[in-house]
Amino acid sequence: MSEEKRRKVGIMGGTFDPIHIGHLILGENAYQQFGLDYVLFMPSGNPPHKRERSGRATTQERVEMVALAIQDNPHFILSLAETHEDGYTYTKETLTRLTSENPDTDYYFIMGADSLFTFESWKEPQGICDLCTILVAVRNDVPTQAMDRQIAHIREKYNSRILTLDTPNIEISSEALRDHIRQQRSLRYYLPYPVADYIREHKLYTQEADI
Repeated sequence: MSEEKRRKVGIMGGTFDPIHIGHLILGENAYQQFGLDYVLFMPSGNPPHKRERSGRATTQERVEMVALAIQDNPHFILSLAETHEDGYTYTKETLTRLTSENPDTDYYFIMGADSLFTFESWKEPQGICDLCTILVAVRNDVPTQAMDRQIAHIREKYNSRILTLDTPNIEISSEALRDHIRQQRSLRYYLPYPVADYIREHKLYTQEADI
């Protein structure tokens, strides 16, 4: 298939517990900057690095929150490719399946700077690099020189395609938002309103927040 006919698809993976405005801004900037056809939002069913999930939202609840968060964006698509309750999910396995099923598609895996610094501890990092282009978002709290060195290191070691994603630094974490909820602090402007309403109605994260 000729290069001009190939699709360019972004992947935003994560626990999304809960999904917040930072995730959406990252996905939208990747879509715009790299001319992607669409971005897959891919909640993990049972992520390998987060095995203890007591007090958290269930997989179904997280999926429903992602669906609510992206419902008004035509180039954001919910993907259940990693939603497996009965086993851990790995990026390499997901990419292998996706590229096999969609040979006309080039995948762009979107990650934050913190993930790039732990990338070598992931399962089969070489396989991941072979199957996709990595889009890495810089952070204000990561020195530029350290970031540049890490990108150069990963590129050289794995012969990988890594591109820098220019996006506003939104210093929000799902963990911090769960704390906000437990402390009954307002979530206004941190979450899409449908997600905030869902958290309140389902009384997620132990307490009802003042949203």
